[in-house]
Amino acid sequence: MKYRPSRRTKRLAIASVALLAVAGMNAPWLIRYTSEQYTNYNINRAGYKAENGLWQVLDVPQKNKINTIHAALLHTGKVLLVAGSGNDAKQFAAKSFRSVLWDPDENTFKNIPTPKDMFCAGHTQLPDGKLLIAGGTQRYETLEGDVEKAGGLMIVSNENPDKPITLPKGTKFKGAKSGKVFETQQSLLVPRAEKTETPTGATVTASQKRIYVEAARKGKKHATGDTDQYAVVGLDAADKDNIYGIANKISFDKKDFQGIRESYEFDPVAEEYITVDPMEDARWYPTLTTLEDGRVLSVSGLDDIGEVSEKVELYDPRTKKWQTLPEQRYFPTYPGLFLSGRDELLYTGTSSGYGPADKGRVPGLWNWRTDRFTKIPGMSDPDALETSMAVLLPPAQDQKYMVLGGGGIGESTKVTDKTRIVDLKKKNPRFVDGPSLYEPVRYPSSVILPDDTVLTTNGSKGYRGYSSSDVLKAELYDPRTNTSRRVADPLEGRNYHSGALLLPNGKVMTFGSDPLFDDRANTKPGTFEQQIDIWSPPYLFRDSRPQLKANGEKPQRVQLGGKAEFATKDAADIKEMRLMRPSSFTHVTNNEQRSIALDFERTENGVELTVPEDPTLVPPGYYMVNAVDEDGTPSEAVWLHVPVQDELQLRGE
Repeated sequence: MKYRPSRRTKRLAIASVALLAVAGMNAPWLIRYTSEQYTNYNINRAGYKAENGLWQVLDVPQKNKINTIHAALLHTGKVLLVAGSGNDAKQFAAKSFRSVLWDPDENTFKNIPTPKDMFCAGHTQLPDGKLLIAGGTQRYETLEGDVEKAGGLMIVSNENPDKPITLPKGTKFKGAKSGKVFETQQSLLVPRAEKTETPTGATVTASQKRIYVEAARKGKKHATGDTDQYAVVGLDAADKDNIYGIANKISFDKKDFQGIRESYEFDPVAEEYITVDPMEDARWYPTLTTLEDGRVLSVSGLDDIGEVSEKVELYDPRTKKWQTLPEQRYFPTYPGLFLSGRDELLYTGTSSGYGPADKGRVPGLWNWRTDRFTKIPGMSDPDALETSMAVLLPPAQDQKYMVLGGGGIGESTKVTDKTRIVDLKKKNPRFVDGPSLYEPVRYPSSVILPDDTVLTTNGSKGYRGYSSSDVLKAELYDPRTNTSRRVADPLEGRNYHSGALLLPNGKVMTFGSDPLFDDRANTKPGTFEQQIDIWSPPYLFRDSRPQLKANGEKPQRVQLGGKAEFATKDAADIKEMRLMRPSSFTHVTNNEQRSIALDFERTENGVELTVPEDPTLVPPGYYMVNAVDEDGTPSEAVWLHVPVQDELQLRGE
């Protein structure tokens, strides 16, 4: 349908031209003002919104504004926003950690007590609807030249086979040769030594744990350059000979971020964090991936001495405990790991930060049970996968994945507008290029919509928005035609520490942005963008949308292969049904979101849908159900719960 300008539109256009002519001679500010007025008029036209959608600013009370680093949609329909210390060293020092719960229906906000610094944690949806959050920040980065205390790695040994020992935070170690004293920055449990009986007696093998220590005092004279053995200050005579530390260089080198071991489940009903068993390895920038049986894999992240962890840990939500697997696997931090239909995890090659350029950068299929890794060829711009976005294209049954944009390692100026697609249904999958993005960008945010299109928005051409390089553009990708088209431009630039997710009403929220600088010359320190914006897609500006109603107040509980009924007066107009997994987004990483096509039948009072039987397609948890009409207009979502299958055998144990 074509839209013709009204008389009012014509008058406004003529007036705008006249004003611009006057402004060109006398008042540059008037040009800007008139241009803004016309832009505001244009983007609010009915025809424009029906084609491009509409961006609006969310009104957030000042007391609830935070540096949103993480966001997750909960089955209550509310959104958990997590800052932790929000990449603010002052807040970290003050132990001021923030989370806010937003109710989109009521547009209300609630500050949530936050027990630890969850800044740069990993998170994922659990089968019972809770959100697992693991890791976070133990220490902020300190650049060389700003380091005030010598610090480094110490290996602590326990030669006693009869008892473990716990060393509290602040335990002092004194060097046998140097006499210098260093302190632990966190508590440490050192297990008992291993005792093995032999025909000639017994052998004892000391247990060992590593920990980061710092000099008790400031100044370079407290650094060391030699290997030394350290006694634990304050131990009784019985333990002194069994417990000791060994360290090499304890220096003033640059200090990387360090992670924490703590894990929590956020309860959407009680609206509080619940402490669960900690991980074995501390992690900062880890990825958590929910498996088909409801357990969760944790990989990567900087550990308690600032090195990338290679341990693979498995969380069981039934026992609330972690298990460390025997095999190890290296991934750069925040790796893009997706549950696929091939009984393997797809590593898209995407990541967000730390790790060398020549290690763990190649995409492939990973069987975490056997540690077999099969590389997938064909990736274009393979040296520009850091800070790129990856998404499972809709519908999930097609098993096509897209990688969008990205840049070179660290502060590299390399940036790409490539999109790359891999079809895992093919015998020998390989990446092929899709349509180019609106611009070469790092940090794009992609959101699957219930009409089977994918919104991609924002990003920047430079590392963390260097030189005011934010890109205020957005587009919709249609997997059915493998084409993209521009939609309404976003209101704010968003780069590092930004994201987006789908809401139950069919709208999209965008959040965050953490530029290093606020000016083109890179001289003014950056300001974290606390504004949250809402995009209403074009389908919300049509004459009507299907209505879907749940049977009862609680979400229906449906086993894999089971059926669920929903009431609707629009059954005759419904063309498709979709099952949408709620998102959990941080650092250009959202391996939760997926849209699953559903078989359905029309009934006397509505529709009856069937949940697919494949647990790798529908991992356990809560889902949004959308009905989509002939015009591609989705209903508001109704929730459904797919529990862990009783008959599903837990493999790999």
